Amino acid sequence: MAYVITDDCTACGSCIDECPVEAITEGDIYKIDPETCTDCGACADVCPVEAINPE
Repeated sequence: MAYVITDDCTACGSCIDECPVEAITEGDIYKIDPETCTDCGACADVCPVEAINPE
């Protein structure tokens, strides 16, 4: 189960540096590649608006 980023994302960039497998891509709302995500939760731990949740 991968994590997903909701529409609450503010594109602050906090999660990008935390992802150990570089599964997150930038955009107006960031996206997590479910094939690459290892479900570690590091991104969710640092998201200031709690926009990242388990799928």
